[in-house]
Amino acid sequence: MSQNPFVSYRQALLAEIRQHRLTAYSLLATLVVMLALLLFNSLSAIGSWQDPRLQHAIGGGLGGFGSTAVGALLALLLGRLSTRSEDTLLGFAAGMMLAASAFALILPGIEAGQRLTGSPVGSLALVLLGLALGVALMLGLDRFTPHEHMETGPCGPDCERISRVWLFVLAIALHNLPEGMAIGVSFADGDNAVGIPLTAAILLQNVPEGLAVTLALRTTGLGALPAALTAAATGLMEPLGAMLGIGVAAGLPLAYPVGLGLAAGAMIFVVSHEVIPETHRNGHQTAATLGLMGGFALMLVMDTLLG
Repeated sequence: MSQNPFVSYRQALLAEIRQHRLTAYSLLATLVVMLALLLFNSLSAIGSWQDPRLQHAIGGGLGGFGSTAVGALLALLLGRLSTRSEDTLLGFAAGMMLAASAFALILPGIEAGQRLTGSPVGSLALVLLGLALGVALMLGLDRFTPHEHMETGPCGPDCERISRVWLFVLAIALHNLPEGMAIGVSFADGDNAVGIPLTAAILLQNVPEGLAVTLALRTTGLGALPAALTAAATGLMEPLGAMLGIGVAAGLPLAYPVGLGLAAGAMIFVVSHEVIPETHRNGHQTAATLGLMGGFALMLVMDTLLG
C-alpha cells in the first residue's frame, strides 16, 4: 500500500527541519514577527476597505497579476523564443527588481527611519533588520517548499512525489510573493511617490517574466494554452502578497522602514538565488548582463521621473 502523501511530506519536512535547524528557527521568528504586525495592524491601522492605502495596494497587486497574464498571453502570439532572448528578458526583469529594491525600497526606508529615529544609525538598523527578515523568509520558504529551479532541478522536501509542472508552479509562486509584498509595503505610508514608481516597475518587468515563465512551462510538456493560463494564474500571488505587505507595514511607524527592508531583502534574494543563475546557465551571460543593466537603467529613469 502506498504511503499517504501528506504523511510522506510531513516526514520529509521534519527531516529537512532537523537538518537545517537554523534556517527553520529563522523562518519561524520571521513568521512570528509578521503575524504579530498583521494582527496589530488589522485592529488599529487599516479600519476599512475605503482606506486609500489598502485600495492602492490591492490595485497594484491586481495590476501585477494582469501584467503577468499579458506576458503569458504574449507567449501564445510569439511562439518560441531563442534561449538568448529569454535570458536577456529575464536579465532585464532582474535589473528592474534590483534597482527597485535599492531606489524604491531601501533608500525610502532609510529616509523614513531617519525621520522616526533622528539617527542615521537607527534608520540603517531598522532597514537592515527588515533585510534580514526578508532573506530569512525567502530562504526558509525556498528550503521547506518543494519546487524546481531550472538550473538545479527539483528541491525541497518530498519533491520527487510531485509532478514537475506543480514544482514549477510552486517555484513561480515563491518568486511572485516578494513582488506583491513590495507593492503593498510601498503604499503603507500613504506616500505615492514611493508606491507608484515601484508598482510601475514591477508591472513592467512582469511582462517579460510572464512570457519567460510560460515558455519554461512548455518544457514540462504542457501545451501552449495551458502553459499560458498556468503562468497567468501564478500572478495571483501578487495581490495576495500586496495585502500581506501592507498588513505588515501600515500600523506601527517603525514597521514601515522595516517592511520596506523586508520586501527589498526578499526581492534581492530571489534575483540572486534564482533569476541571475537562470540567465547564466545557457552561456548567454553577456546578453543577460546587458539586459540587467538595461532594466536597472530604466528603473532609475522611472524612479526619477515618477518619484
